[in-house]
Order: sequence, then structure tokens, then C-alpha cells
Amino acid sequence: MERICEIVRNTKETQISVRLNLDGSGQYQIQTGIGFFDHMLEGFARHGLFDLEIKVSGDLHVDCHHTIEDTGIVLGQAIREAVGDKKGIRRYGSKLLPMDEVLVLCALDLGGRPYYRSDAVFPSERIGSMDTEMVREFFYAVSYSAAMNLHFKMLENGNSHHMAEGMFKAFAKALDEAVSFDTRITDVLSTKGII
Repeated sequence: MERICEIVRNTKETQISVRLNLDGSGQYQIQTGIGFFDHMLEGFARHGLFDLEIKVSGDLHVDCHHTIEDTGIVLGQAIREAVGDKKGIRRYGSKLLPMDEVLVLCALDLGGRPYYRSDAVFPSERIGSMDTEMVREFFYAVSYSAAMNLHFKMLENGNSHHMAEGMFKAFAKALDEAVSFDTRITDVLSTKGII
């Protein structure tokens, strides 16, 4: 059973379509109008082995905020819907990931309670046409719309490109672990019987 979700979200600020296959092979088609953001989403798909199609038309004449935040909202919704009833999945995932001089830790829980925390402080204000403060806004939006507890620790800082790329790749690997199946888990991984 493939876990696939397609979502379309249209507002006065953005028009977004997302197709996510959690059981893919890392294929992607990404068009957001923001080159560096495309690069980050491509890395997320490839390193998480998710098949991902994202097409965004946003109000980039204003700035990059709505495009990136709204993409996070829709991707989070797609993750939540694609994972389904969560029966048999590991639920938790973590990854300690080096990216040249940078070392980043990502840990997450698909337990249904949204929370986001990160200690990443970027040395530059922009990477290409993407404001570095939007890394936080993107992951915050993903975590809340996916009902995911998501933490990042920047154990070794470095240049902004490497920090952001390390975060996206670590998130991909942690999510891949969390959504993977374990045959020892016969229902959901919770004493409540539901997550």
C-alpha cells in the first residue's frame, strides 16, 4: 500500500499543489519561484526517499514569506494525511547530520501534538533570494500542520547555506525513519491506543 497524498490550496497570496509519496524513491519536481528553497525541497525529497511534486505561484513581488510559509503548511498537511492511521510506524525519528563544518541534530515525533523548537541562528540574512528567517517559518508551519513535534539543535555552526541544507536533510532522514514500518509494532506505538 503506497502512502500518497495530493493537496491543492489556493489563497489570494499563493496557489500551491503538492503530491507526496512517502514510499517513493526520491524523485522530485519542484517549482516555487525561489531557487534556494527549491534546492532545499529537492534535498528533502532525495535524502528522505520521498517522491515529491510541488508547484507554487506566490506573491514574490511582496517577498518570499507567504510562498515559503504556505508551502510548509501544505507539505505538513500532506505528511499528516499520507501517513494515515500510523499503525505499525516507528513514530519517532532522529538524525545527526554533518554538512561540511556544520553539525545538526533533528528529532521528531509524529504523536499528534505539534511543537517546534530550534536553536539555529544564521550568520547571514539571506541565501540567494530566500530570507534565512524563513527556515524557521517553514519548519514551524510543517510541524503544526502535520501535528508533529520537531526539534533542531545546531551542534556546530557554519555558513548559512550549510546550516539550512543540513536542517532540511536531517529532517528528511528523521521523517523517513519515523514513517517507516516496524513489524514488531502491531497497532500504534502508544499506550493510549491512538496517536
